[in-house]
Amino acid sequence: MAGVYTARSLADTLQAIADAAVSGFGYELACVNFVRPDGDLVVAALAGNPAAEALITGRVGSRASWERRLGMGEDWSGLRFIPHTEGWVLDDDDVPQFHTEGPAPVDEDGWHPGDRLLAPMYSPHGELIGVISVDRPRDGRRPGARAREALRTYAFHSAIAISMARLRADMQRALVRLEREQTALRTSEESFRHAFEYAPNGAAVTDLGGDNHGRLLRVNDALCRLLGRPQSVLRRYSFSDLVHPEDVGVLLRTTAEGGSAELRLARRDGTYVWVSMSNSVVADTADGPRFLLTHVIDMDKRKQRETELERRAAHDELTGLYTESELRIRLARSLCGTPDAAPGASDPHGLAPYPSHRHRGLPIGPYPTLAVLRLGVDGFKPYNTRHGRDAGDAALVEIAGRLRRELDREPRHGGLREPPVVARIRGDEFVALVPDLDTARAEALVERLRQAVRTGPLEVTGILCWATCGTTAYQVLRRSGELLHARKLLPAPSPM
Repeated sequence: MAGVYTARSLADTLQAIADAAVSGFGYELACVNFVRPDGDLVVAALAGNPAAEALITGRVGSRASWERRLGMGEDWSGLRFIPHTEGWVLDDDDVPQFHTEGPAPVDEDGWHPGDRLLAPMYSPHGELIGVISVDRPRDGRRPGARAREALRTYAFHSAIAISMARLRADMQRALVRLEREQTALRTSEESFRHAFEYAPNGAAVTDLGGDNHGRLLRVNDALCRLLGRPQSVLRRYSFSDLVHPEDVGVLLRTTAEGGSAELRLARRDGTYVWVSMSNSVVADTADGPRFLLTHVIDMDKRKQRETELERRAAHDELTGLYTESELRIRLARSLCGTPDAAPGASDPHGLAPYPSHRHRGLPIGPYPTLAVLRLGVDGFKPYNTRHGRDAGDAALVEIAGRLRRELDREPRHGGLREPPVVARIRGDEFVALVPDLDTARAEALVERLRQAVRTGPLEVTGILCWATCGTTAYQVLRRSGELLHARKLLPAPSPM
């Protein structure tokens, strides 16, 4: 998006949008159809095929035909996918298009040469700005959920970039007219004032020179409402005074390079709001760059949705514990490539003692290893079949709760800084990663957990193994699974 936001003109912005759709999203062809003042759409930019660019760039399609397309096919949460089985009726309408040839796909999710994928671009108040159409994914398949979300977000930011290019062009024209005549300046200033003051999203003009470098010279009402501060107060600040301490580096890079970034700004009540901040430099023809035009869009609800999606992806829906995939990620982060060894021990080749090193994610201490505690519910499948799925789910929830409570009771001393990582895997098995344990404490903890999580007729088998640096997460989990299943195969002890 950096090239899209920093393009110097509207034409450059439209071409940058098409180019980035090809280079960044895995499509072989991308076309930007831009809404003209009369409402029809013109092919303003095309990337990926010089023959197609020469054939259809500059041609116009009627608004009615485009409205028909945007109402057909499948709605992919803001994108419009028209499969070849429906799109053939569009082959002869007045919308400029480039037909590609190729065989029909073999798989059900394969991309057919006649398929169409459209990404509409809307202004913040819902006005259609244009449509990005893409064709021929390089992997030959219809885009999945992540690719759709990426294209949808890209269309959203492209609409912002086009709006910024328009506003930037207006400001630059105003500065040129300033040198020619004062009357033209007043007219242009009034036009800009209306566009600036009544913009639906936050906007600010920042001074880039002199003693007031970085100071907010002008802010609109939308930004004041977003941050809960009046204009007279905001003009005493710079964005660096308002940004969250963790996002200062992001702000400085965005201010210096232009483009956009997502960061947090402080409200008057002390809370922070996530915003999308887009910057562009407005050049003064006499003295060089002098002002920074910034658009600020409220992204708090979107960030909350993203956080919730990340939480759901990392946590088991039934028990609230981590999922197996999240467990693998956290285990891999805790391991480094250097093997563990006692102080002074030689390496396998007898060359020299291992140098002391800080284990990634683990403390330096007497036990620089990670205990892997794996527990499996014995006879869970027959229990689930006999009593029903609801009873089985309730048993798993109860076991997970007891497991968490028992681990919370484990004393944290030495170099332990984080609580144990607990995950549910393979339906009826649980894994806990606990650092800073010696063998005796780890074995005692396994037995204590096994006894604590027994519920009703369900018995629990538990084993202990170690995740040492020099191994991989896959190796550790495979070994713990082998140990657990071997323990389950052992005959039960005879009653005394």
